[in-house]
Amino acid sequence: MEIRALLILADGFEEIEAVAPMDLLRRAGIEVTLCGLDSLAVKSARGLCVTAETTLGEISGDFDALILPGGAGAKKLASSPSLRALILEMFNKKKWICAICASPVWVLFPTGILSGKQATCYIGMEDGLDSSVKYRREKVVVDGNLITSQSPRTAIEFALTIIEKLKGKSESEKIRKGL
Repeated sequence: MEIRALLILADGFEEIEAVAPMDLLRRAGIEVTLCGLDSLAVKSARGLCVTAETTLGEISGDFDALILPGGAGAKKLASSPSLRALILEMFNKKKWICAICASPVWVLFPTGILSGKQATCYIGMEDGLDSSVKYRREKVVVDGNLITSQSPRTAIEFALTIIEKLKGKSESEKIRKGL
């Protein structure tokens, strides 16, 4: 059975936080679907234009992981009731929910799934979490089926952690060595 990940993009996304996971997961043989929040054409924080393969309203099938990059696009992700419902559905099915930079605070925290969990986020944004979240100042934090990471500088570690959880430590190490 093929392992599938859904990477959601909204205008203003951080390039490295989206492209590094997409690239490394595909190197590991994981099917990554680029999904535009509202449209197929998505523009990053620094003007990179990306054509998504589908939109959130058109996704089909099951996914093993949901990946949410940060940047200003995270506020747009947070405003989507459809994405919120997908996050909760996948979380409750014990699928991997992976968020980096601003997304743990702006997208995941309002859903309630971080309550009682350990998580990290962009340094300086932790004040957007309350005491129900055990903030960890680490590059990548895994708690249950949640993977959170800090910033563009941790995007490769974030991606390698996702690979480890989806395909095992040996596959993650193989990809790491190939870099």
